[in-house]
Amino acid sequence: MDKLLAAVEAVNGKINGVVWGAFGLLLLVGTGIIVTSLTRFFQVTHIGLWFRETIGSLFKRDVIRHSREKGSISPFQALCTALAATVGTGNIAGVAAAICIGGAGAVFWMWIAAFFGMMTNYAENVLGIYYRRKNENGEWAGGAMYYLAEGLGSRRGMKHVGKVLAILFCIFTMLASFGIGSMGQVNKIVTNVAGAFDVSALSSVEVFSGVSLYNIILGALLMVLTALITLGGLKRIASVAEKVVPFMVVLFVLGSLAILCVNIGSVLPALRAIFVNAFCPEAFVGGGFGVVVSKVVTQGFKRGVFSNEAGLGSSVMVHSNSNIKEPVKQGMWGIFEVFADTMVVCTMTALVILTAGGLDGGVFNVLTGEIAEGYNDATLVGGAFNSVFPWFGLGEKFIAIAMFLFAFTTVLGWSHYGSKAWEYLFGAKTTYVFRIIHVITVIFGAVLTSSLAWDISDTFNGLMMIPNLIGVLALSPLVVRITRNYLRRRRGEDIAPMYNADPAVEAAEIARTLEE
Repeated sequence: MDKLLAAVEAVNGKINGVVWGAFGLLLLVGTGIIVTSLTRFFQVTHIGLWFRETIGSLFKRDVIRHSREKGSISPFQALCTALAATVGTGNIAGVAAAICIGGAGAVFWMWIAAFFGMMTNYAENVLGIYYRRKNENGEWAGGAMYYLAEGLGSRRGMKHVGKVLAILFCIFTMLASFGIGSMGQVNKIVTNVAGAFDVSALSSVEVFSGVSLYNIILGALLMVLTALITLGGLKRIASVAEKVVPFMVVLFVLGSLAILCVNIGSVLPALRAIFVNAFCPEAFVGGGFGVVVSKVVTQGFKRGVFSNEAGLGSSVMVHSNSNIKEPVKQGMWGIFEVFADTMVVCTMTALVILTAGGLDGGVFNVLTGEIAEGYNDATLVGGAFNSVFPWFGLGEKFIAIAMFLFAFTTVLGWSHYGSKAWEYLFGAKTTYVFRIIHVITVIFGAVLTSSLAWDISDTFNGLMMIPNLIGVLALSPLVVRITRNYLRRRRGEDIAPMYNADPAVEAAEIARTLEE
């Protein structure tokens, strides 16, 4: 068995090195740069527009009102469900890991990945709405598999290529939903909750190697809670997400601001360290100058994408269920999704770590790259909060609760992603089978002791990216045409809208617009 696991680990390491190595990261960031250039830096030149159409529209009834349409949710619910899946362990433990390996400079490259990732996510959502279809249950179905099969597949000689890429994307999505979308998140929840809220009577009882009774009980409770929500379908997931996600994000941001206020004198030096170390990293990272810079850039890009998922083609599967008709409007929610995830939440996490105790002390020494004794990347943020809220381990408990909310909502979001991939392959009538399997995998996360399962799921997550980005690159000129069509109509030009690639669906959407 040990030899088999070693062989699997070796093969996975090689594949992971490609999908999350120079090739994968270049494809990922390059796609964002190309879409940004083609749309003439839409995220900057139209920043007022996408802010008004997203966060500025939250008091509009058509944005927050629950949809009566079967299987359809409001734009705000779509955003919250997408954020539920993206705002996870990557925003806390992932940021800490990037800083531990790449230093403060890794944060800068997270920002760069997010800046261009905004337009990758925008393009995904525009294509998702444009190519979505009604499934056999009369519900919207969209995602990378549809614009690969029907968009890329409509090109001359690309029919079979588009179909194969769509199938591969679905397979990788389902596998990733079991790993990072379930077992990996649950493992982090159990580890943090068991550490911050220890019940010695249960944790001291070892059921089998390295796994306590406490872990199993926590896993069972999480499995039941997951079943109660995910087996109810998208509407129930979205209903929970729209209540939990804003609360957890605001709570974490307020907690982080409290830390930064206490360490206000270190904020500007920390920001300076981020920019300086992005190009002149400290020697602690190890290796020659070129190796050092490469490691810092890679960590920033990889952890940034792991956090906001721009380019993976995941969140588009829930954005496509929005009751909105305009592809560009839902695309702008995609821009805001990446902005909120990385530019707000991840930045808060990074500054908390870098400022706790000053740049040359606290949990992480910015100048030497040394982690304080007794901490690792998983406990770094909790230690930073404890430095300001030490009473009864309050800071650590706060982060344990935050990790629970972040990670558990990720499980809910990925349940939907996996079910849409299953639906494409096996039909909408059988998605309950996938949801049951997904619920069962939760308990395995609670007893997981090896990092191999996490590494494998990380690889499948990255493998999703390749077919998706091929589709986005091939269809980026179409994204530009849809964007220009929308902007021209906003200026008052009397031209036909571009709602959907299917003429029948397009006609129905236009008729729905006239009725409203």
